[in-house]
Formats: sequence, structure tokens, C-alpha cells
Amino acid sequence: MDLSLAAGLFWLKKFVAVLVLPPVLPLLPIVTGLLLIRRARRLGIGLAWTGVVLHVLLISPFSVSWLVRQVEYAPPLDASAARTAQAIVVLGAGRRSHAPEFEGETVNRLALERLRYAARLARERGLPLLVSGGAPRGGTPEAWLMQRVLQQDYGLSARWVESASRDTRENAHFSAVQLQAAGVGRILLVTHAMHMKRARSEFEAAGLEVIPAPTAWLGGGEAETGDDQALSLLPSQNTAYAGWFALHELLGQLAYRWSR
Repeated sequence: MDLSLAAGLFWLKKFVAVLVLPPVLPLLPIVTGLLLIRRARRLGIGLAWTGVVLHVLLISPFSVSWLVRQVEYAPPLDASAARTAQAIVVLGAGRRSHAPEFEGETVNRLALERLRYAARLARERGLPLLVSGGAPRGGTPEAWLMQRVLQQDYGLSARWVESASRDTRENAHFSAVQLQAAGVGRILLVTHAMHMKRARSEFEAAGLEVIPAPTAWLGGGEAETGDDQALSLLPSQNTAYAGWFALHELLGQLAYRWSR
């Protein structure tokens, strides 16, 4: 595919995602309804209330908890299966561009959660690491920042640095090229439990055997209503975030399935 076309499709995908995810998603029927009230009162009121109900569903613990259960990968790493892995792949999740305490920029908290778990697995199992993440908005590729964190904070070095990818599908494709060239076919894949199903599907489609190594669950377990979990008894910013993440992954799974 032509590079300019690929870039255009990438940004089109990002724009569409803004429209179909909170907080814009519930606002669209509300605003549309209010604009239509004078011309079509019943339709306008109906659309406005639809947006309100949708907003409530996307921040309410009961409905968000159900949505999370549909998307999130539940089981933790299978220790017996992990013994056959040849490498660990950890996926990027974003960066902080203003981090003067870390020489200007660093990975964001989501990427750091993944790196922390990957570093632990690398020490326990003695496996080489691949970090994957590009720079779709320009600047420093995320994989370079991930490599820096591994070296400075965990005393580890990534054997492979995949810095060209813009999304999960490219994470898988470009990582597979490097790993297969090195004779690696079976990997521990480290990403968020919410992201694991989509990531695993893409890495398997790229020709790798995947042993899921999820981290940072947002739901599940007896502590689901605890202060340290995203889901609580009352609506909160954490519940809203869990709803956004779950819907983002659900739509991502559908889009990738339809486009394969």
C-alpha cells in the first residue's frame, strides 16, 4: 500500500474512533436531538434521551462491568505453557511528551504497566525481549522509549526493537518479521488483559504461536469493587475509563475481523 494512503487511512480510523467512542458518542444523539426539537419534537426528544441513557450506561458500574467481561481476557499466564516460549513481546501503549523529569519524554502509565510485567517475566524465565511501538504522530518511536525504560529502570536490554508500527496489526506484522528471522516462533505476548484478545489474534495471523501474558485487569476477581480497581459501586472517572477501554477494544476486534 502507498505510504501516503496508509497514513491517510490511519488518521481516518482515528477520526472515526473519536466519533464512536465516549465522550463524543453519547453527545451526538443529544446534540442532534436538541437541534431537531423545533422541527420534529418527538424525534428530537427521543434522540436526546437516547444519548443520556447511553451516557449513563457507559459510566454505570453494572453495565460497564458486563461490557468489560465480554472483552477482557480473563486467565493469567499459564506457567506450564510459558516454559516453551522463546521470547517475550511487549506492546507499546502510548507516551508522555512532557516529562522533564525523564529527559523530556517517556512512556505513559499504560505502557509502563506492560513493561513492568515484561521485565519480571524476562528475569524469571531468562527470555529475550522485543519491544514494539512506532511514532504515528511523529517524534521518537515508542519502542525507543520502552527500550530506555527497560535499561534505566529495570537493568534489562531489548534484543529486538520494532519501531515502525502504528497499530496492533502492524505491531504483529513487523514483530513477526524480526522474530521469525531469528528463528523464534513461540512467544509470550505482554499487553493489557483488555487488549489481549485482539493482539493475540493479530500475532497468530502473522504466523506466531502466542502464549498470552496479560496484565492490568480492569474487572473480575473478588476485589472488583475495591478502591484499586477501575470498577466500583458508584459511577466514577475510573468506571468511565473502563467503559471507554472496553468499547474501544470491542470495536477494534470487530474492525480487525471485518478487514482481515
